[in-house]
Amino acid sequence: MFVGERMSRPVISVPPDIPIIDALNLMRREHIRRAPVVKDGRLIGIISDKDLLNASPSAATTLSVWELNYLLSKITVQEIMTKEVLTIDEGTPIEEAARIMADNKVGGLPVLKDNHLVGMITETDLFKVFLELMGAREMGVRVTVLVADRPGELAKLGQSVMNLGGNIIAFGIFTGEDITNRKATFKVTGVDVEQMISIITPIVEKVIDIRYC
Repeated sequence: MFVGERMSRPVISVPPDIPIIDALNLMRREHIRRAPVVKDGRLIGIISDKDLLNASPSAATTLSVWELNYLLSKITVQEIMTKEVLTIDEGTPIEEAARIMADNKVGGLPVLKDNHLVGMITETDLFKVFLELMGAREMGVRVTVLVADRPGELAKLGQSVMNLGGNIIAFGIFTGEDITNRKATFKVTGVDVEQMISIITPIVEKVIDIRYC
């Protein structure tokens, strides 16, 4: 799965000379938390709702509403935008985008194709991928087990489920308790909890959790 398949588009961008109050109203209306700043078709920065709110006067100010509106109309996006923008290519694997966002503590990345802005990949897009990965929107028997970290162990699980007539609709592998094992979480349809317990207990190191959900 690649960024281009899951990015948000079309891109809602803002020009650098837009007043911050207009940019904030746009972001609230479109229900977005960040927007690329584009000039002459070129990405020159990025702005977030936090940037806009932090640039606004404090509620404790003694200025009148007229003075506030005047000041806000004079502050433009280009004065407070982040100029050094992290970007990503649409052909980048989705997990690489997640790693970049996590490592740099950012909630979204502009997506480029041939140096042109074509989309945004955000934490919300990644949450949706995670929901699919874990089968969160489908009912089934959800199993979490500890398996030995050696070739063939996952094949045993798959074969056991198949022999029972079950269908694996989601599967994820995570860090185990130590370097000798891995934690596997998967969801199966076509079986019940008791059946799953009986077939997987002999072939895994530990059954951590099993439930219908």
